Amino acid sequence: MMILQPLHFDVLIIGAGLSGIGAACHLRRECPSKKIAILERRSQIGGTWDLFRYPGIRSDSDMFTFGFDFRPWPGLKVLADGPSIRQYLIDTADEYAVSRDIHFNVDLLSANWDSQKELWILQGSNTQSGKPCYYSCKFLISCTGYYDHSQGYLPKIPGAEQFQGDYIHPQHWPEELDYQNKKIVVIGSGATAITLVPALADQAKHVTMLQRSPSYVISVPAFDKLSALLLKFLPKSWVFNFARWRNIKIQRWLFKASKRWPHFMRKLFLRGVRKSLPNDFDMRHFTPNYSPWDQRICAVPDDDFFAAIKSGKASVETGEIKAIDRQGIELESGQQIDADIIITATGLNIQVLGGMQLSIDGKKVPISEKLTYKAVLLEGVPNMSWVFGYTNAPWTLKADISARYICRLINYMDEHQYEICLAEDNEACAEINSVMSSLSSGYVRRGNHALPRQGNKYPWRLLNNYEQDCKILLQEPIKDAYLTFQSKKASANLEKETANTSITEDMATD
Repeated sequence: MMILQPLHFDVLIIGAGLSGIGAACHLRRECPSKKIAILERRSQIGGTWDLFRYPGIRSDSDMFTFGFDFRPWPGLKVLADGPSIRQYLIDTADEYAVSRDIHFNVDLLSANWDSQKELWILQGSNTQSGKPCYYSCKFLISCTGYYDHSQGYLPKIPGAEQFQGDYIHPQHWPEELDYQNKKIVVIGSGATAITLVPALADQAKHVTMLQRSPSYVISVPAFDKLSALLLKFLPKSWVFNFARWRNIKIQRWLFKASKRWPHFMRKLFLRGVRKSLPNDFDMRHFTPNYSPWDQRICAVPDDDFFAAIKSGKASVETGEIKAIDRQGIELESGQQIDADIIITATGLNIQVLGGMQLSIDGKKVPISEKLTYKAVLLEGVPNMSWVFGYTNAPWTLKADISARYICRLINYMDEHQYEICLAEDNEACAEINSVMSSLSSGYVRRGNHALPRQGNKYPWRLLNNYEQDCKILLQEPIKDAYLTFQSKKASANLEKETANTSITEDMATD
């Protein structure tokens, strides 16, 4: 029987996307003595930005706030394309020397906390060779996002199997797809659909965006002209820091105003859409039946989406699908939309921890029953955190300060010679909903049951407020009434602890 020795690290990060690369860079800067590694299922850096390859893919947040706080976005393009974002992540990983710490093609199956050894033991397999692989660490950080990378959400539509053309989900875009001079229907009304329509319209015969209900769409400048002007007179760091500060303030004001004065902001957003469309355009296609920021708002650069509609190369239809036939889609209204290609931009499936099973001493941890502490730690789970960005602001704003908090926590434990930290709800805080309950989007409603919970009061309740979160995570003391610490007890030193941790190949099937 062959004995397999886990590779041991002080800190393991799961995921080499935006959150994972950011967390590794923060650890390199603030906890330089720690031996770290990033475990990535894919064969390249990028996460979301490596997975999605559909035409026109870009950020839906401005890059001054979507970029890392420690390494400003290097350009003046407001909404950057996917390949540029992926290159930014590669360059950041290289600059902070974390590229060498990435273990690619690692599909993790489970992570078990061993209370006797005071270690996380992770089991997985290599996606290329199929061979089992094992890791151990003192502290585990999940940077896997919240959706299933293997399969997007595809609703069952009667007759879909009859369609004679290409039937595509954007999450699995075929590289060699020829859509020149083709009639295309994009099903959906979210950021992916809004991005695809103008990107396809240039070469397609016609693109129809078919939506069940409208979304809020706003146009933003494609290029930051103010920053370009300021760069002629001021140092680059000043200009980028000012642009980041300015955009954070604007975003926070828009969100707060939308919640405080929803009717006014609704009129403001719809007025902008009306100005961008032909005078006789039917505004029901852009008039949502919910208030601003009940779902994420779609941003488009320089009216590109509306320009495609004005040109006649694209159109919008609103209605329920009755069935798909050989030639296209029939709506409940009786209208027929012919298509050579149908693209189902119908959203994603929610998945936590990348599908990995979490357990403590062999007992499964019911993630969907756990509260989140300061939206960074999981209730009752030792030495583990997750990085989960904002849903009402650029993801990276929260990912950055969460990673900095984790570094503070690890340094605090080292300073006081603690081995274990644990967030405990000692007041029986009532659960109110999942960590994404502030949104009413379809994918959130479908996946709420799988997500961790939030409580009805701090620190178990999400604030979704950048200013308050900065103060809480970066300035307030680490120790409080809910976070407990334990000193080392399992072994005399880490080397002995690691040496005693071995796994037989037989365990791979347990």
